[in-house]
Amino acid sequence: MVIALGIDPGLRATGYSVIQGDRTGCRLRGLGLVRASADDLLPRLEEIHRGVLDIIGEFEPDLVVVEDLFTHPTFPRTALLLAHVRGVIYLTAAQAALSVEALAPAAVKRALTGSGRASKAQVQAMVALLLSLKTLPDSHAADASALAMTALSRRGIPLKSSVARPVAGTPA
Repeated sequence: MVIALGIDPGLRATGYSVIQGDRTGCRLRGLGLVRASADDLLPRLEEIHRGVLDIIGEFEPDLVVVEDLFTHPTFPRTALLLAHVRGVIYLTAAQAALSVEALAPAAVKRALTGSGRASKAQVQAMVALLLSLKTLPDSHAADASALAMTALSRRGIPLKSSVARPVAGTPA
């Protein structure tokens, strides 16, 4: 059994997902957002640090998976600010003696949907399907789930739910 904490870094909403994987598949253990409400960068980074630290303390993951940094020439400041968020996540993981794996967004999309150019809606739908969720998760939390599931898949864990699904025609 391996527990992966996927994190989709964000300045206001950092998505997280805790996925437990074993030979039968993946099971969602936790999902949500770490919200940063402060207006200034340092207090915002401190809020993210505390939120990720709380998640690590609650779920005790074996590894942390973060979206790799990509830059867009039109928004260089955003990339720099997100690098700060990623640095806080790396530091928080290091303080908990956890390894961090960075995955490129296109590789994660390809692993889940078959296309490296899948839309956010397609990733949300595949995460819901693969984890047997009744509703679509928030896009940041879905990205975090996709990160964790891709890392688990690379360790030989099947990309399917380990939760039993009701058989058609039987009462739920």
